[in-house]
Amino acid sequence: MTTPITKEAILKEFTLRSAREDLTAFTTVTMPSFDPTPFHLNFFKVLDDFAHGRIKKLMIFAPPQHGKSEGSTRRLPAYLLGLNPNLKVAIVSHTASLASKFNKEIQRIMDEPDYREIFPDTVLPSGNDSYARNNTELEVVGKKGGIRSVGVEGGLTGETVDILIMDDLYKDAMDAWSPIVRGNVENWYSTVAETRLHNNSQQLIVFTRWHHEDLAGKLLAEPDNDWTVVKYPAIKEGEPDDNDPREDGEALYPQRHDIKRLTDLRNRDAFVFECMYQQNPQPKEGLLYQPFKTYTDLPTYGRRKSYVDTADLGKDYLCSISYLENKDGMYILDIIYTQAKMEVTELLVAKQLWDHQVEHSFIESNNGGRGFARQVEAKTKDLGNFRTSIEWFSQNLNKLARINTNATAVNNLIHMPEGWQMRWATFYNHVTNYSSIGRNAHDDAPDTLTGMVEKYGAGKKSLGIWALSH
Repeated sequence: MTTPITKEAILKEFTLRSAREDLTAFTTVTMPSFDPTPFHLNFFKVLDDFAHGRIKKLMIFAPPQHGKSEGSTRRLPAYLLGLNPNLKVAIVSHTASLASKFNKEIQRIMDEPDYREIFPDTVLPSGNDSYARNNTELEVVGKKGGIRSVGVEGGLTGETVDILIMDDLYKDAMDAWSPIVRGNVENWYSTVAETRLHNNSQQLIVFTRWHHEDLAGKLLAEPDNDWTVVKYPAIKEGEPDDNDPREDGEALYPQRHDIKRLTDLRNRDAFVFECMYQQNPQPKEGLLYQPFKTYTDLPTYGRRKSYVDTADLGKDYLCSISYLENKDGMYILDIIYTQAKMEVTELLVAKQLWDHQVEHSFIESNNGGRGFARQVEAKTKDLGNFRTSIEWFSQNLNKLARINTNATAVNNLIHMPEGWQMRWATFYNHVTNYSSIGRNAHDDAPDTLTGMVEKYGAGKKSLGIWALSH
C-alpha cells in the first residue's frame, strides 16, 4: 500500500530543495535564529553567486561587526561541500587559532540533522575510520574533498586548493599599518597560497580595509586584474545599485550600528572611519584638503550664488552648490550631488536656485552643459523665478592642475554648515578623502569647490531684492 503524500511532506521537500539550491535558504534552515537584514540578503546573494561558480575571484569589503564571517567562513564552506563533496577548501585567517575556530564551527553545522537531510552524500568522519577530522582539517567520507584551515604564514603544502577563502588577514589596524606584517601577508599569498591553486580554482577575500596597501590593494593595483569587488560602506555613498540598493546616507546595518553611532565614530576620527567603516583607505599624508571651516549661524549679509558642474560620463556626479558669498568667504547653503540623469537634475537644480534665492548661477557648459543650462533656465521661469541670472561658460583648463593649485584657497574661503558630513555624506567623503597624489575615483566635488573659488567676486551684481533668510 502506497503511503499518502502529506502537505507537510511536500513542504519539507520544497524547503530541502530550496536549501540545496540557494545559500540564503540553506542558512535559514541550518540556523533558525538567522534574521537577515536587507544587507545580509544582498551579501548572501553575492556569496551564492560565488558558490555556484558565477564569480571566480571575489573580494568583499565590509565594516567590522556586520556578520561577514557567518556567511563567508561558516555557512559558505559547509554549503560548498554539500554542493560538491569532492571540493578541497582552504580557510585562512590572521591567526591559526581563529582559522581552527572556523573549522570547528563548520563541523558543527555539518553534524546537524538538518544538514544531513539537505546534503545526505556529504558525511563527516565518525572517528572510527581513516578519514581526518581535527581542528585544522576534515575530510568527507568516501569523497576527495574536505577543509583545511591555517593562519597567515601557515603551510598548505601537499594539496591543491579548489576554493581559497581568506577572512580578515589582518588582526587589527596595528597589523595592517605595519609594513612588515603587510609584507609577510603578501609574501605568504605569493609563495604559499597561489602555488596551491589551479586553472579552475576560486578565491574569496573578505575583510575590513585598514590600509590602502593591504593585500586587496596590492592585487587590485595589478594591471588587468580580474577580481570582482563588492564594497559595503557603513554609510551608503551615491545612488542605489544592484549590490547595494540603499539610498545615499543610509546605514548598512542600523539594527546594530545606527546612523547616530556611525556619525559619532566619523566625527571622532574621519580618517580611521573612512578606512574601517567606509572601506576607502587612503594614504593619510597625501590628502589634499585640511579640515574645513564650519559655521552655525549664517552671516546676515552677502550675495547668493551657485556653481554647477554637470556630469561628463555615466559614473560622474552632477554637483550643484548654492552658497552665500561675502568678503569673508563662501558659506555653503545646499548641495546636490547625484548620478541621476539630466532630465531629473535639471528640475532639481532649478528648484535649488528658487529655494535658496540664488541671484547668479555659474554653469559649466562643457559636454552638454550649455543645453543643460538652457533647460535649467527655462525651468526656473516655469517655477516663477525671474530673478536668477544664469551664466554658462566653457572650462578648458586642466582639471587636476586647477584642483591642486586652488586647494589652499578652497580651505581658506569655503565654510561648511555644521553637520555637513551627514547632510551630504557622499560629497563629504569625496572631498575629505581626495588625494593630492595618484588617481582619485571621483573628482567632481573638488572640481566644483575649485570652480567656486575661481569665480569668487565674479558674476552679476546683487539685485538687492532677496531676503537673506526665509
